[in-house]
Amino acid sequence: MSKRQLYLGLMSGTSADGIDAALVDMQTTPKLLATHTLPFADQLRQQIHSISLPGANEIDRMGALDIELGKCFAACSIALIAKAGITADEIIAIGSHGQTIRHRPPGSTEGCFTLQIGDPNTIAELTGITTVADFRRRDMAAGGQGAPLVPAFHRAIFHSPTKDRVIVNIGGMANITWLPACGDVCGFDTGPGNVLLDLWIQEHRGNSFDADGQWAASGQIIPALLDAFLNEPFFTKPPPKSTGRESFNRPWLDNHLNALKHNYATEDVQASLLELTAVSISDSIKGLNNTSKEIFICGGGAFNKHMVRRLSELLPECELATTAKAGVDPQWIEAMAFAWLAQQTINHRPGNLCAVTGAKREVILGGIYFAC
Repeated sequence: MSKRQLYLGLMSGTSADGIDAALVDMQTTPKLLATHTLPFADQLRQQIHSISLPGANEIDRMGALDIELGKCFAACSIALIAKAGITADEIIAIGSHGQTIRHRPPGSTEGCFTLQIGDPNTIAELTGITTVADFRRRDMAAGGQGAPLVPAFHRAIFHSPTKDRVIVNIGGMANITWLPACGDVCGFDTGPGNVLLDLWIQEHRGNSFDADGQWAASGQIIPALLDAFLNEPFFTKPPPKSTGRESFNRPWLDNHLNALKHNYATEDVQASLLELTAVSISDSIKGLNNTSKEIFICGGGAFNKHMVRRLSELLPECELATTAKAGVDPQWIEAMAFAWLAQQTINHRPGNLCAVTGAKREVILGGIYFAC
């Protein structure tokens, strides 16, 4: 029997609710072997959200948080290794996305850069495992957006030679990957996913997320507010495009609420925010080459029943399911993707898709931090 090719992927998304870790066997088709989640404490989550917007003493705060998050990523990895009943020396490499604290894609008035923290030196030192990190900046150096990167992995595991497919990832931000049976893959960020929904329910109900979308479902969509949301220039910008918390955040939401000068019921705002995510995703899918598509949903939004229901209603001509139908748990796609990207880097293979990010060429992504 051939020896397993074990890689460990680490993902912390825009919502900053915690770290997902996935142990993946890359011997043939990527196979998910074990998983672990390390939730962030409220104070740490608040620190991440705070540093994600401009503020005082940023360099010192970022430096301390970089090391603290590196320790968290290492602890999550060690816990997964113990859960899987293996040893660290069986893992070829860790692929760590890190925690995005600033993303300024090409065209941003503030400059063009992306920054993820969670010190890979610390991860490699504490785990004893070679770590690959900082995946996005090399794509940006090649003229790309630095995001989304996961479509390359989507192609590797979800492409069908007979069916056109769309993979919808609904994390803090949402993005889609277009996988035609024949032709080039494309993908781009569609706008906010869960980030504004989580922010609003945390503030008004003390919950970290809207379970099954029940609170949003209890409200009524506010047409004027939804129209104002959808007038954001990002939604009509052609791909390649990417976005983040820098654009869709509490000040952005406040500006729209204050402009309408109306004291809306909080559940109605939540309903409108969910509709913003659903409409921006469905409009992006409708803009693809044809209308009959198989859609697989992954990310935290795959578990929001009201969100999935609204997408089904907005896309009646499409066959819609979570990636579980294709044999992959929707919660772990992104963590698996960074295990796959680590393998690409270790084996000197590119990890970006030019048609997705807009890069001038395919490049090997990330830096390698050897364990010894």
